[in-house]
This record gives sequence, C-alpha cells and structure tokens, in this order.
Amino acid sequence: MVTRRSLLALPGAALVPGTAFVATAGGASGALAKPPQPHRFINILTAGTGGIFYPLGGALSTIIAARIAGTRPSVQSTRGSVENLNLMHQGRGEVAFVQGDALAFAWAGNKEAGFTSKLDKVRGIAALYSSFIQVIATKESGINTFTQLKGKRLSVGAKRSGTELTTRTLFKAAGMTYQDLGEIAYLPFDETVDLMKNRELDATLQTAGLGVPVIRELANSFSIVVVEIPPAIVDKVGRPYVRAVIPKGSYRGQDDDVQAAGLPNYLVTRADMPDELVYDITKALFDSTAELTAAHPAAAGIQLEQALGGMPVPLHPGARLFYKEKGMTQDR
Repeated sequence: MVTRRSLLALPGAALVPGTAFVATAGGASGALAKPPQPHRFINILTAGTGGIFYPLGGALSTIIAARIAGTRPSVQSTRGSVENLNLMHQGRGEVAFVQGDALAFAWAGNKEAGFTSKLDKVRGIAALYSSFIQVIATKESGINTFTQLKGKRLSVGAKRSGTELTTRTLFKAAGMTYQDLGEIAYLPFDETVDLMKNRELDATLQTAGLGVPVIRELANSFSIVVVEIPPAIVDKVGRPYVRAVIPKGSYRGQDDDVQAAGLPNYLVTRADMPDELVYDITKALFDSTAELTAAHPAAAGIQLEQALGGMPVPLHPGARLFYKEKGMTQDR
C-alpha cells in the first residue's frame, strides 16, 4: 500500500494537501509539473442552526479553508444525522456530523430508523464529543421524569432527524409510543422554543452538548425542569447509549444533578474521498480543537485519545493513516 510517507520518500516529490503529489524531474530547466488542480468542493452536512453541529460545521469549514490548500468548503444546514447520512451516501455531501445511534443504524441498514438499505459507503473520521439527551419541560407542566410525558405536548425533533430517532428509541425502551402523547410536534430546536414560550408545548427532547443556546434562552425566559431519564431505561436501550448526569446549574433554576443519557457523536465521510484529503481533514481537526471550542464549548470533548471510541463503521484509509502515525489503531 502506498502511504503518505512513501510518497514523500520519492526523489523530488512535493505534496500539496488535498491534491495528488507532483514529482519534479530535477533542476529548474525541464521541470515537469501537473497543471493547477481545480478547487475541491467539500460540503459539510450539519443540522439545524439552533443546535451544536451547525456552529461546529462553520468552524470546521473555516479551518479546512485555511489549512488545506485547494479546497472550497461550505456548510449545509439539514434536518440532522439521518438526512446527513442519506445525503452523503447519495454523493451530496463530503463530510457529515452524525449521532452515534444514527451511524450504527445506517451501517446496519435499519429501515425503521430511516435507511432503506445498508449505507456501506460511509467511513469514519473521528469520534467527537458526547451529547446529552436532554428532556426539558415547563415547570407548570408537572413533568419530572420520562414516563410523565404521557398525555403531554412534546416536540420530538425534526422528522427523521437524529434527535427524533433517539426519542423513538427511548420511548420503546420505556414501553411507550407516540400514541401516548397528548400532542406531538416534529420541530427543530429554535421553533420548539418559540412554541414553549407561548405555552403551546409542554416539553422537548434535544440531543446536544450541554449549554445549548436555545435551551438557555428558554430557561432564562421562565421556569423549566430538566427531566430525569431513569438509568433503567438507558440500560435497556444499551450501546451506543450510556448513563449520564446533567450537572446541577447547567441551566438557570436547575438545583440538582439529573440522571440522563449520553450519546457519542462522530465526523464521517465517504469511502471514495481521496486518502490524502481525508488525512489532511483529520489532522486539521485535531490541530484546531481550540478554534472548535471557541465555536461551541461542547467541542472541548474532542480529544485525540478518544477519537476511535466506539466507532461503529470502518475508518477511512486517510484517517487510519493519521491515527497509525499517532500509534492508534482500530480493529475494523
């Protein structure tokens, strides 16, 4: 297999990030070089603008443009993980932020989760931060634990989004269905908050890092409750979900720690992306964690030593080479 190092070992070889290498024939006279390559467009698939994937996608776009010559990245707001994976499989995106459950379901071809067949073109770049599954209710709703959502008005996330997939998974583990709700709304973060402010919804389930701006906005507007997800429900679902605790003080008026669930997030790409380009994207990601954290504090959880944690799909060869140089391997 030709590696990045073997390319660089070729006499007179020069490597341009994100492009093929150019071999020169010696001195200035008679030097041969490929003509300038066209810009490589990189569409980064995120989620709704009120969440965390979108600002992180914007930061990653800036990082790629600054660090990888010949690239022209862009950011696309989407309905979330399920749509991202389907779009990328169709060749309509090069890099995507996704939740761990959606990624595992995509690789398995889970039709109930929104995948008509196994998405075997997806490849991993890195495990990112872990999200908290946060159920937020108005205090006047009387909701304190997950099963008390029965008969209430709940926003479950945009239809077929990663958040909505998580909602359905937890409902099943709790022995509940959407039929148990008084009213159901398929809405992204920002629209949900507007309706809760107007007392048109009782609660919302959001899968995101702590400190989501729209949830903070909601908590600063009136009294809220961070609703418990009992450990027994989390354990019944199993991996990739894990028990988690939302620390007291995460939102205004939250005076106690709250039992919840956690879920890892991943950055993924397509199998047909050039190895060198994916290597450079992976390197840029871990060389720029300070810039990502500045875009959103949740990115503080992006750490190299955890980059292969629980990866449910094969790594892209370009990413694998980066980790191999760091002494890290994945058994896939």
